[in-house]
Amino acid sequence: MPIPPFVVALRRHVGHAPLWLAGVTAVVLRGQPESDLEVLLVQRSDTGEWGPVTGIIEPGEEAHVSAEREVLEEAGVVAEVERLVWVSSGPLEQHPNGDQAQYLDHTFRMRAVGGEPRRDGDETLAARWFSVYEMPPLRASFRSRIICAVADEPECRLGH
Repeated sequence: MPIPPFVVALRRHVGHAPLWLAGVTAVVLRGQPESDLEVLLVQRSDTGEWGPVTGIIEPGEEAHVSAEREVLEEAGVVAEVERLVWVSSGPLEQHPNGDQAQYLDHTFRMRAVGGEPRRDGDETLAARWFSVYEMPPLRASFRSRIICAVADEPECRLGH
């Protein structure tokens, strides 16, 4: 995945040392929960795995704006945030280039309002709608975020 310019600048100073970064997960839904509810998933170009759209929040950017921007950039879908459903921190990750990072994730329940899924040719190999009842294999953390967004509980979930 392309590294945001502000992270590239930070890496000049800290090398591969761990960074604490704010991120978003966009769980974009369409359809009706009782019959044809679908979730937008993208196939990542760096790992080949399927998951919801994710990204790093740019300096000064609101988290919900970041989620909407990332969905449009990575999947070509216009989506609006319905609400924040989960805030959690993940484990320290080591990326293929050796960079280490830990993310404070803001998971948003979103609804599609326009556009058709398409790969961006950079961060995503594919983008498409899947029934929430028949998704491809996903990381456990991605599956949990989707389940949380679909459940649409009244309170935002905090932590793991």
